[in-house]
Amino acid sequence: MTRKPLLELLLVLGVSLGSSAVYSVLSLLRSVTSEQGLAGSQVTLNRSFADNQWIDLGYQIAGFIFPLIPVLLVIYFLKLDGSASQQLGIYRTTAVRDTGIGATIAAAIGIPGIGLYLLARANGLAADVVIDSIVERWWEVPVLLLNAAEASILEETIAVGFLFIQLRKLGLSENLIIFISASLRAVYHLYQGFAGLLGNFLMGIIFGYLYSRLGRLTPLLIAHFLMDVAVFLAGPAFLIWIGI
Repeated sequence: MTRKPLLELLLVLGVSLGSSAVYSVLSLLRSVTSEQGLAGSQVTLNRSFADNQWIDLGYQIAGFIFPLIPVLLVIYFLKLDGSASQQLGIYRTTAVRDTGIGATIAAAIGIPGIGLYLLARANGLAADVVIDSIVERWWEVPVLLLNAAEASILEETIAVGFLFIQLRKLGLSENLIIFISASLRAVYHLYQGFAGLLGNFLMGIIFGYLYSRLGRLTPLLIAHFLMDVAVFLAGPAFLIWIGI
């Protein structure tokens, strides 16, 4: 049977970030048209699902595992053409160097990103993002680390690695692929408001450019993980400190 790169990509997006993008658009429309408006809306990340902490932990673990199933689907598709890790650009030999690059990217993007969010909040262009909804659970830190890892693996594998591989097969230019990747990232973060749209589009442009130049996904995985760890763990304390 003839392989169809676009169909494979659409199937993966349909069970992952593509559906997230649709719900994100609907979430933004709901917030904008609500009585309190976008500025009065609240978005909760890493929320609790049950009063019983063990049941809640079960929800959290399931929420880590099942979103990664589309990544396994990506690996399956890529293995039909050879090594999935080599196609994505994940190499043991460059792990140390890629960690350093990832940390640098996280600092360069994460710090201005906080400023953009605060500016947008001040002007009513971003929803109130609540991060610390499981703070009283003994397993809070490991679960937040797992959530950061899940977001990094899911988004960078699909929105960058797999998307680049499949669209290159269709003969699209690198610049167009970078734009498509950044646009996808921006749309599935729309639930955060217009700041999420702009900030993640710019981040997507940078990540796409770096992936195109380096040919390695590992720096992006590291950078995304570190940024989410900083937001999930240090973010609530920082927002409380500045009075938000």
